[in-house]
Amino acid sequence: MLDGSCACGHVRYKIEGGLLGPVTYCHCWRCRKHSGSSFGTTAGVRAEDFAIVLGAELLKVWESSPGVQRFFASCCGSPIYKTDQTFPKELGLRLGTLDTDPSVTVAEHFMVGSKAPWVEIVDKLPQMNGGPPFGERD
Repeated sequence: MLDGSCACGHVRYKIEGGLLGPVTYCHCWRCRKHSGSSFGTTAGVRAEDFAIVLGAELLKVWESSPGVQRFFASCCGSPIYKTDQTFPKELGLRLGTLDTDPSVTVAEHFMVGSKAPWVEIVDKLPQMNGGPPFGERD
């Protein structure tokens, strides 16, 4: 079981199963904007394994693109997960919100065609191209 929470702790969740791979560092503009960082660290989780155990009323949602909804804690702004109607049985989880060790490692850099120009990728993880150049949106 995995536990997670928002930055202020008013929203808490549990995951009964493990994460669905791969764990990625996504460099697309959306993940950069949603994380407030150079990339977002994400993995999938089965929707049926995920449960909000505290603060469900504090979750807010917005549609970032057709069929994709992003859930965040209104109390502190922490992005928690997203849903995509194309894959209704899976959630995209922001791993920075985990409070317990998922015992996984990152598998790849994703959408490196969109990476921020100040980021230099120096590890040996595979790099998956894709995404518009920095500053452009798809």
